[in-house]
Amino acid sequence: MIFKSKANKALDKMEDPRETLDYSYQRQLELLQKVRRGVADVATSRKRVELQINQLEGQASKLENQSRQALGAGREDLAREALTRRNGLNAQIADLRIQYNNLQGEEEKLTLASQRLQAKVDSFRTKKETIKATYTAAEAQTRINEAFSGISEEMGDVGLAIQRAEDKTAQMQARAGAIDELLASGALDDFTGQRDDIQAELDRMGGGQDVELELARMKAELGQGPAQKTAIEAGQQGQAAQGQQTQQLRQPGEGL
Repeated sequence: MIFKSKANKALDKMEDPRETLDYSYQRQLELLQKVRRGVADVATSRKRVELQINQLEGQASKLENQSRQALGAGREDLAREALTRRNGLNAQIADLRIQYNNLQGEEEKLTLASQRLQAKVDSFRTKKETIKATYTAAEAQTRINEAFSGISEEMGDVGLAIQRAEDKTAQMQARAGAIDELLASGALDDFTGQRDDIQAELDRMGGGQDVELELARMKAELGQGPAQKTAIEAGQQGQAAQGQQTQQLRQPGEGL
């Protein structure tokens, strides 16, 4: 039962109603051709019997004339023989007429059947073309609707390809962002750049100072403390303090 159900489903998927209709129409044409061939064969047989009847009737008429001539010549025996043969031919003619009538009736039946079958074939052809046109239009409309709704197999494959491309792009972007963060934090060495450990440390200190300044500014806005100096002022003060420390270190050396 499972195998039959699977086969039936596969057959239904592969079957094209238009091809089935064309095949049925072809079979009907073949049947009509056979009926017509049968009518022709019966008509041929009837015509052959008719020719035999005409031939035997000619022979019977000839024998009758010969019997008259023999009787006129005083040959009664010949006249009797001619009449006997004529009677035999008449019996054959009677049998052939019966056969002729039977063949004629059969020919009329086959001719009527051929005409009826021809009418059915013509009607089926009209219906077949109508069904094929309707099926073709429905198939085209279905494909158009599937294309617009995106549920067809082709559009589904395109949608999956786009989704995979978007997912892969997002993954690559996330990976690139993560690598940038690791390089910026120093957790990952950048072998392609010219940065060293001292530069990385200075960058981290600068980044931390920016955070402290931003935090101080936010506290000032909230009224939690005095506003911090700008980064320029802080940098200038740092440079001044560094200069004083340098001078203090140099003075003892000069005394020595």
